[in-house]
Order: sequence, then C-alpha cells, then structure tokens
Amino acid sequence: MSERTRREFLGEVGKGMLIAGLGSTLVANLGLEPLLAGEGPEPVTFGDLEPLAALMQETAPERLQPLLVERIKGGTDLRTLVAAGALANARTFGGEDYVGFHAAMALMPAYRMSQEMPERTGALPVLKVLYRNAAQIQKRGGRSREKLRRVAAGPGDLRDAVRRHDMEGAERIFARLAQKQPAAYYNDLQLVIQDDIEVHRVVLAWRAWDLLQLTGMKHAHTMLRQSVRHCVDVERKRVGRGRPEPRIRIVLPRLLDEYKLLEQPADRREPDDQWVDKLSRTIFAGGRAEAAEAVAAALAEGFDPEAVGEAISLAANRLLLHDPGGKDGIVHGASVGVHASDSANAWRNIARVVNRRNAVTSLVVGAYHTAGQAGRVRSAPFPYAARLPEIDKTTDADALLRKADAAIRTRDQARAAAAVHKYGALGHPHRPLFDLLIRYATSEDGKLHAEKYFRTVSEEFRRSRPAFRWRHLVALARVTASEYGTPAPGYADAVRLLQ
Repeated sequence: MSERTRREFLGEVGKGMLIAGLGSTLVANLGLEPLLAGEGPEPVTFGDLEPLAALMQETAPERLQPLLVERIKGGTDLRTLVAAGALANARTFGGEDYVGFHAAMALMPAYRMSQEMPERTGALPVLKVLYRNAAQIQKRGGRSREKLRRVAAGPGDLRDAVRRHDMEGAERIFARLAQKQPAAYYNDLQLVIQDDIEVHRVVLAWRAWDLLQLTGMKHAHTMLRQSVRHCVDVERKRVGRGRPEPRIRIVLPRLLDEYKLLEQPADRREPDDQWVDKLSRTIFAGGRAEAAEAVAAALAEGFDPEAVGEAISLAANRLLLHDPGGKDGIVHGASVGVHASDSANAWRNIARVVNRRNAVTSLVVGAYHTAGQAGRVRSAPFPYAARLPEIDKTTDADALLRKADAAIRTRDQARAAAAVHKYGALGHPHRPLFDLLIRYATSEDGKLHAEKYFRTVSEEFRRSRPAFRWRHLVALARVTASEYGTPAPGYADAVRLLQ
C-alpha cells in the first residue's frame, strides 16, 4: 500500500471513529454524515430484484413482454414484476420524465386492477403498464442515462433546498433524513409536497409510498427521492418561467395559526349527508383560499377528517361531471376532472398514513388544490340526464350493462353515463359494472391516466356514503366512453402471449 493510499485509508477510519463517537445529531451539524449507500457515481442496486430491474431497463418492450410472460408462466408473481418495474423506473427517471413518472404512478393501480380480474386475464393491466414503462426507458437511453446514483448524506433543511431548486443539496439532505424510519421521513417529505399544488407532486408522492407494499421498505429511499427530485425540477421550471411563488405558502401557515389546527379537537363530529354535500359545493364553486378556509374551519370544529376528505373528492367529481370536454369532447387523460379526482384521492390517502400535523395540512391543501377551477367547466352539469328517457323502460341489470357497453363502444359519453346512473339508482350490484369498465381501463391507452383514474374511482366508491358513491361510477363511465377506440400499445401482443 502506497503512503498516500495509507493516509487516505487511515483518514477514513479516523473519520468513522469520530462519527461513531460524536453521535448523529452533532455529526449532522458538522456535515460529517456517513454515506447512505456509498459515495460517488456508483449506481443504486436492488438486491434480489436487481436482475429483473436491469432486464426491464435493458430490453426493448416488444422483446421484454414475451420474457415477462415466460416468467409469469414459470411462477413469478405479478407483485415481483411490478416491484422490479417500479425500481427500474425510479433509477432511470428519478421523477423527472413526464411519461416516466406517469408510468410509475400507474404501476400500483395496474397491480390492484389485476387482483380484481379473472386469473387468466389478471396479468394484462400489469403487462400493459410495464410495456409503457420499458418503451419510455428505452426512449430515454436505458441504463446509460439513468438519473439515480448513490448519494451522500448532508446537512440542511429539505424545503429550503427545494425552494432554492438545489438538486444536489436536496438529495443529500433527504439522504440524511432517510437514516430514520421510512414513516418518519415520509412525514418530512410532506412539507415539500404541500408547498405547491402541481398535480403530479402529490400523486407521485402517494403512489411511491403505496408501491412500498411491493418493493419493501428497504427501497423506501429510492422510491421517495423521486418526489424530492420532481419537486426540485418543478421549482426550477417555475423560477425559470418567471412565475410567482405559490400562494399556498402564505395561506397554509395563516390557517394553521388562525384555526389552531395543530391542537387536537375535544371530540370528533360525524356530519350528515347534507353537510358533506354543502362543503363539496363550496369547494367546487369557491376560490382556492375560500375552500381551504372552509376545510380549516370544519377541522377546527372537530368534524371527521374522512367526511371532509369525502367533500373534497366529491368536488373533484363535480369538475368531471361539469366538464364540457376538450377537443372532440374528450374528458380522459389530463383533463381537469381526472386530474382533480386523482389529486384529491392522493391527498386523502396521504392524510391517512401521516402524522396529525400532515393529515390536517394535507386536507387543507387538498381543498385549495381542488377549488378555483369551476371557471374551466360549465356551471350546468354534463347533460347525460337528458338521455335517461331513452333507457327509462329498461330495469334489468344485464340489459343496462349491455346498453352501457354499447354506448362505450360508440363513444357516446352521455348514454354511457345515463345507463350507469339508472343501473345504480335501481340498486343493482356494483361489481358487474366494475367488471365491465375494468376491461376498457386495461385495453385502452387512456392517455397515461386510465389505470390511476380507475383506481381512484374504485377507492372513492368504496369509501363514499351511499348517497354519493354512484357519482364516481357515472364519471368513470363517461371517461371510459371518452377513451375508447385507442388500444394500448402492447395490449394485443399480451393477450396473444397469455393465450
């Protein structure tokens, strides 16, 4: 060993002994943190999932799909495929590629869809999204262009670093925070997520956390640092375009202080349906600050956070059911209603898994995010009710399902929505209708949103009061009819390979 190498080695040993003796708090203050996962440009690796993740990064989608089907037939379960796909996506894009992070956000919804489908077709939604994932990975250069490398821990405040759009600093700070348990640094991350109302930051943050059920908590830092990087990227673009700071950064602290939201209410109040509907209308029609204050007041009065979240979700649903539609009447993809519904669902889900401070603030920011968009839709709802007389004599469940299916296949949004409205009003079981709609959420492209929105509706339907839940399925029927006619790339091949 040369004298220089010996000195470097002894220096590293000495530094390690110093760190061990000082303790983590003082070490953080001195900026002497040990590395989270090594130093320098070494790649992030994934243990047992590494070979499969690498295969997904290195293989063109048309070649990858037969290999994945072979693995499925050989006994590899779908959760393993989704976990590897999520890690491959994170390593490649790091939350900075539009199609890339949409594929990441679709993976867990696709997996959940697979669990609702018959065994012989259950792999289709997963294969569909993995095909999209692989196609974008190859388009961006595969492993040769991957974003995530191992990162050293460093001192500082995460939100401040993101606001300075300091990517390296934010990464190092988050690496230090990630030395805690994942639930703890997921709470730390929320201060950044709540700092703006850009839709993808909240949906990506929720879907990344949800995917940890498949990847395991040992990969939490890899999955969650995507959100840090995404938020830095959004902040950099905001500053570069000369846009002002988001007003939520002023509104949220004011409401926290004014309504003393961090104090625990004396009791929890369960509102009636009328109260939920009224709050929903306030959020739908009001300005952002007005809606946020209405939710802050409700939480301060002790109303059940689940009921408050339901009102936010219903307001988002109203946006979809009032949307006149874009070009050719399209309401699927990145439409105002789909985006609002997916983000409201994400804010609600995050509120369920974080500490009290972040649960409260997630709902306030969720209301602020959902509101202020009524000017983008019509004051009157989408006129599907006018089509009810065409099917008014039909009461049989199977006949109504056939009418809904025929309307979807002719892209008749109003007739599809009317058939589903009538089906629900008659009290028919919801499962056969979900079984119909899931086929199209699987087969159609959906402009990157089909899987997420289907999952959003599934969850909101299940958690909504009986008086309101069918609104979500009416909206899904409308979106399904809108997206019909553009098959997803790779879907036909997946059907053939699965025989």
